[in-house]
Amino acid sequence: MSDVAAAAGVSLVTVSRCINQPDKVTPETLALVRAAVERLGYVPNLTAGSLASNRSRIVAAIVPTISNSVFSEMVEALASTLSAGGYQLLLGQSSYRADDEERLVDAFLGRRVDGLVLTGAPRAEQLAQRLRRNGLPVVQTWDLPLRPIDMAVGFSNFDTGMAAGRFLAGKGRRRIGFLGASEDRAAQRLAGLRAALADAGLLPPEVETLPPPVLVDKAGPGLSAMLERAPDLDAIFCNNDLLAAGVLFECQRRAVRVPDDLAVLGFGDLPIGTAAFPALSTIRIGLRGMGEQAGRLLLARFAGEGNLPGLTDLGFEVVQRDSA
Repeated sequence: MSDVAAAAGVSLVTVSRCINQPDKVTPETLALVRAAVERLGYVPNLTAGSLASNRSRIVAAIVPTISNSVFSEMVEALASTLSAGGYQLLLGQSSYRADDEERLVDAFLGRRVDGLVLTGAPRAEQLAQRLRRNGLPVVQTWDLPLRPIDMAVGFSNFDTGMAAGRFLAGKGRRRIGFLGASEDRAAQRLAGLRAALADAGLLPPEVETLPPPVLVDKAGPGLSAMLERAPDLDAIFCNNDLLAAGVLFECQRRAVRVPDDLAVLGFGDLPIGTAAFPALSTIRIGLRGMGEQAGRLLLARFAGEGNLPGLTDLGFEVVQRDSA
């Protein structure tokens, strides 16, 4: 900053104002300082600024994986909302591992982030307790925990599974399967599916779960294993739309008619669903709305607003298309 001040012929205080409060200096002075900044390649020390202001203006988000576009849509909306409020987003991937999630939280706290966005509940309860004690603004997404750390924006995964089961049973399907990942949110959807099938007097679902992330390349082997155990399978609920699209590809390869022989229901309402053939029936959740609302809640907390909702239920919708 001293070099910039010398090059522009102004004081250190003026350089600071040009960077942090440009409306407080004349246009001529601002132009001089910005030209010096550009010429010298100066980058402000944000760490020093955060120590002085007690604000880093950075929010961190942790997602299980960046390979699944259902998470990227939410993150994009979150980043846009925060950016409009003058905050930047740091992103971490936990790879569905509790140890990695805990290490990421420690790293972000050490970098003095102003807020944290989590995917669901922390896999380690002691981490949730530590965040409660810390007092950092936290928004949990993708779920509606009974006892959120601070705030939560999402939907009931159990209820989406119930809705999937009722929808498929209502279409006259009698042997229904579930293809998904061995992780917490998928387990809640499976539990809801089980409950719906029991209510309808049907057999429990045929289940194939695989280590996450479970994407399009896992669909063929997963469906093959299920059909080998249950050749009378006439419907399948997939944990995400990418997996469901892979099931459609595998059905075409096997000459399995969709939906005549096998109804396919996805989750997430991604663009691939409408591009697929047949068009994919799915469960629509507010991916962008979840990111936007999480960002708005954090910005409101940073602004000192009180009486913010602890739980925000965005709901969901079963979207019927040609595959079911």
